[in-house]
Amino acid sequence: MPVMAAADRPAQGAGIGLRPPHYRAFLDDKPAVGWVEVHTENFVARGGHDWHVLRAVRRDYPVSLHGVGLGLGSVHGFSDGHLARVAALVAAIEPALVSEHLAWGALRDRQLNDLLPLPLDGAALDLVATRVMRVQDALKRRILVENVSTYVRFADDATSEAGFLAELARRTGCGVLLDVNNLYVNERNHGEDPYAAIAALPRASVGEIHLGGHLVTADGVIDHHGARVAPPVWDLYRAALGRFGAVPTLVEWDTDLPPLAVLLDEAARADAIAAAAGQGAGSDIIVTVDPAPRVDLDAVQQAFGTALFDAAGDTALAPLLKGGAHRVGIYRGNLAAHWTRALASAYPVLRRLVGGDFFEALAGVFGRAHPARDPDLNRFGEALPDFLAGFAPAAGYPYLPDVARLEWSVHEAWFAPDDDGPAPTLAGLAPDAFEAARAVLHPALRLHASPWATVALWRAHQDGGPAFPDVLRADTHALVRRARVTVAVEAIGPAEYAALACLAHGGTFGAALDAAFDVDGDFDVAAHLRRWLDGRIVRRIVRRIVTAQ
Repeated sequence: MPVMAAADRPAQGAGIGLRPPHYRAFLDDKPAVGWVEVHTENFVARGGHDWHVLRAVRRDYPVSLHGVGLGLGSVHGFSDGHLARVAALVAAIEPALVSEHLAWGALRDRQLNDLLPLPLDGAALDLVATRVMRVQDALKRRILVENVSTYVRFADDATSEAGFLAELARRTGCGVLLDVNNLYVNERNHGEDPYAAIAALPRASVGEIHLGGHLVTADGVIDHHGARVAPPVWDLYRAALGRFGAVPTLVEWDTDLPPLAVLLDEAARADAIAAAAGQGAGSDIIVTVDPAPRVDLDAVQQAFGTALFDAAGDTALAPLLKGGAHRVGIYRGNLAAHWTRALASAYPVLRRLVGGDFFEALAGVFGRAHPARDPDLNRFGEALPDFLAGFAPAAGYPYLPDVARLEWSVHEAWFAPDDDGPAPTLAGLAPDAFEAARAVLHPALRLHASPWATVALWRAHQDGGPAFPDVLRADTHALVRRARVTVAVEAIGPAEYAALACLAHGGTFGAALDAAFDVDGDFDVAAHLRRWLDGRIVRRIVRRIVTAQ
């Protein structure tokens, strides 16, 4: 009998998140852990270094895709395009588990990129059930839906969150991802009984458990995934194992990431507790949800979205809440933090140039003017360079918009698709046919031009880079490209830039060479063509098709 490959086994025992600081350890050392989880939205582009790592790790470990961007409860803003990207990722990775959250996160005109709380009534149940079935149809598999930490509850909730999930599972056939840390957070924030929640979920519904750390603040307990699992959460884990048996368990740790050994130690503790637990016991409790809607779900979400962008909106939202209206500020802070983290990831040099405080303020102003349109926050920030050009506090630094444009090109190249096919050839192409032909450039290639020394500025802020340039006003032309897993920024001459820009905009080789010769009469055609083909800058040559008249 053939032995099942490790990656093709179901997720079993305790797993941990696969995060960039630990990529090298997973590739080289293959640590002993049952499985790994990644956040779906970080990989939907299916390109770049992260994608390369995930495919390599997938050969050795079962993988779970944990989504934060579908917004199953969003009345408006649910993205068909994002669902299609998730489905393509699922088909490519064939994960052991796929999960999402019992939350919403979008309005008609913007993505809010957070796990926002739902009223727990019949209208919300109908909407989420419809969405879950739609997602399961698209993915061609059962998904798990996670209970979430909330900082407010609604006054007219018709059931508990566990009761809502129990009925959702009954209607749709989905499973439940039980986050026991979230149960503890909601106990502290709302006085909800976590053990009653465990008892309310059908034994067969729970397909995964999450463990994680939390942060105690003056405003409440925050689910921040940045600490070891607390003792009362371990107690809830034991109770969950006693009811649901040993199901795959993830140790979540997303902020202030510790050394890998700490995560493996937490996973080992989870495995030890599971080994000592029983096989699950107790009969199911029948929970009903009042089918009548208690609130106008659309109006609630519009009011919540308004409050996220302006604290004055808390006044209109407060009557809908079951106390704790001051905690809406936690969600508002989350939104600003998401903007800042996403922009800092795309624009690290810009952040270093202006300083952290200025950058955080810029992120807040920009996010309000240009809110996210996509559930994938890696796509957030494209408009920042043009926004900077009109941002009065940055007027004294006129080179910043072009530095940002170069950084966005690097960011796009990082997430662009791969293209590893054979290099094209000009063999057999007559001179007139070559002049009429067009080129397809590498999808991870970007062109950049500026009157400022943007490449020198960018290089000065890389590890081991040269000193800050003495002269900032200097015409710059650059090629940004990714060679498999690294992105390079290469200064090129203005003639080569003119030729490649012509090709990028659909011009023929003849027009591109004319553009180069207009800049430099001594442009070396043969050397540049060899470089473009051998260096995979040009990926395909499209010959002109002549139709007989």
